[in-house]
Amino acid sequence: MLKFLKWLAIVIGVAAILVVVARFVFPLPDRSKITPSSAMALAADTGWGRFLKTAAETNPGKSGVMPLKTGHEALAARLLLAKRAERSIDLQYYIWHDDTSGRLLLKALHDAAKRGVRVRLLVDDNGVPGLDDLFSALDAVKNLDVRIFNPSRIRTPKLLGYTFDFFRMNRRMHNKAFIVDGAAAIIGGRNIGDEYFAIGDDNYFLDLDALAAGAIVPETAANFDRYWNSESVYPIDLVTGGPAPALPDWLMRDDAIEAPDWVAKLPEIEAKVGEAVGAGASQLEWTDVKLVSDDPSKGLGKASGDQLMVNQIGKAIGPITKSLDLISAYFIPGKRGVEFFTDVQKSGAKVEILTNSLMATDVAMVHAGYTKYRRDLLEAGISLYELKPQPGVPEGQDELSLLGSSGSSLHAKSLSIDEDRIFIGSFNFDPRSVNLNCEMGFLIDSPAMARQMHTAFGDQIARGSYQVVLRDDKMRWIEKAADGSEIVHDDEPGVTWVSRLMVTLLGLLPIEWML
Repeated sequence: MLKFLKWLAIVIGVAAILVVVARFVFPLPDRSKITPSSAMALAADTGWGRFLKTAAETNPGKSGVMPLKTGHEALAARLLLAKRAERSIDLQYYIWHDDTSGRLLLKALHDAAKRGVRVRLLVDDNGVPGLDDLFSALDAVKNLDVRIFNPSRIRTPKLLGYTFDFFRMNRRMHNKAFIVDGAAAIIGGRNIGDEYFAIGDDNYFLDLDALAAGAIVPETAANFDRYWNSESVYPIDLVTGGPAPALPDWLMRDDAIEAPDWVAKLPEIEAKVGEAVGAGASQLEWTDVKLVSDDPSKGLGKASGDQLMVNQIGKAIGPITKSLDLISAYFIPGKRGVEFFTDVQKSGAKVEILTNSLMATDVAMVHAGYTKYRRDLLEAGISLYELKPQPGVPEGQDELSLLGSSGSSLHAKSLSIDEDRIFIGSFNFDPRSVNLNCEMGFLIDSPAMARQMHTAFGDQIARGSYQVVLRDDKMRWIEKAADGSEIVHDDEPGVTWVSRLMVTLLGLLPIEWML
């Protein structure tokens, strides 16, 4: 034992020395000369301003919202907002891929900047591997600025930065927001990449966004400003150094992006979205919407309890009297979470939870963390569903009306409370979202949206998932057949004994706080 402690002390000592040395050899850029900036307010003389001003005045203090149900709809909405932007585009994302959707949106941002729109793009350094040159080239374009959240001190290989700066690098900006002309904002769970917008032939993520106008937009813009000007954020030219590369050819030509046939349908979908937010925004539901967001100081481990989103959302939700329906792609409740859900269930409110099955998840380590609490939740009487893996790329009505019904993996993060209000955002119910990542979302007073999600548990979700139950004190996975009959699985469907063993072993690792 003494020998082990001696070696442990040596390892800790060496790690501490490496951290100190790295801060001298690979220092973070000097932020002292960074110029802060602020969001542009809604202007009545812009196209979006004319569309939305009358509706906002007719509904003072309210916000107009609509869910973006499908990946195609979500991409079309972003492209439409960017193409019609006249003054400003502010956006922040955890992941941005250099693929069809990523390039379409970057070209829309580039074109907007070229016509005089101020563009501020904030990305997390973890989610943009290999894009330093592209973002540096865009940053050199007039009216377009790119900043990076918690950048690695070492650019190649970037992950080596974790070795020297583990605790800072382990704190990421998971937020997703797209704000145009101070008039409209899109928030939710989708990152920027083909798998989030159902582009191509590969499997994709089921997700949910919300488009909003009215009172909530300036609050969302102010929240973006807090991040843009925060201590964790650096202009990309300070991070990468050196002269900016030339812009790639595909940004300069309208026909240079190789896009699938589906992209030809974008104008049609854009027109439908434009109709929803135009003509007095009559198709938006005008109601009360509350923004909940982590303070960006969480990115440095400096946020106080009242600055954490997990505490804000608990207060915002208020008492739960009838039902609590949770959809979380990554779900690790921990002991406190189990106690919370158990207390809600015991109070008389019905708790239903949907997360990924092992075969559907894209992070097996998270599933290992979740399985440790599965029996406790079931013993408390909570209804537990695990999404079945269903390959393919469904479109339109083949997707579940609010969050999708088939596809490869769940990525949505939503709550329906008492069939009365709904949360849509980036927050997963896991230790990483609670303690490490910066998150945000909208709490929307909408019985229609909340009831739709609640009803889905008894219909689409039941058909597209395995319901985990306790029978004879043993866990069983119940699958609904097409004819309505039950198929009972004694073990997790599709999972080999080797996979089950690996999940068990992974669950023993003392790393739950990072998952």
